[in-house]
Amino acid sequence: MNLFYNKNGVGDVLMVTIDPVTEGLVYEYENDITIIKSESNVVGFNIFNASKYVQLEGNGNIKVQEKHINSIQDLLEKNHIDYKLEADLSSKFVVGYVTEKSKHPDADKLSICQVDVGDQTLQIVCGAPNIDQDQKVVVAKVGAVMPSGMIIKDAELRGVPSTGMICSMKELDLEGAPNEKGIMVLEDSYTVGTPFFEDER
Repeated sequence: MNLFYNKNGVGDVLMVTIDPVTEGLVYEYENDITIIKSESNVVGFNIFNASKYVQLEGNGNIKVQEKHINSIQDLLEKNHIDYKLEADLSSKFVVGYVTEKSKHPDADKLSICQVDVGDQTLQIVCGAPNIDQDQKVVVAKVGAVMPSGMIIKDAELRGVPSTGMICSMKELDLEGAPNEKGIMVLEDSYTVGTPFFEDER
């Protein structure tokens, strides 16, 4: 689940994205709530006059907290909307360790990486020329919202499943990012599985 809020640019509207589907959407309305569906599945909500119902700080992508989930769930129930919110509150940008790297069978410039992120090992297809085994890297897990606004989701690249993304400095919008293509390689002092950004701790 992702939350977007920009009072100055959009107005007092909280956009709740459950599944980033963009086609075949239908809309239902219940007081200040727009229910967004795709093939009868709820994929999101727009909550108007959001500041009356949810305590929000900042603009743009809002870090989902338990207080947000509780407030939105309470609002849904008061409007007799039968939907149970589920959200992963864990950090979405974490330190990973590339345990294996192999060549993609159908693409010369892609590598298939097994990446330890602490509590699990993710298979990530990566196109960076400098990716290699035994590197510590920044991983954007499924559900992460990149500075560009792109939401990371499970994908399949040339027939190979990929869960998450190994990030470059440019993709993370970090100061001093080089122009050359390549992922950000971290120093060995970083601890695998820990949040990369301090505000995600």
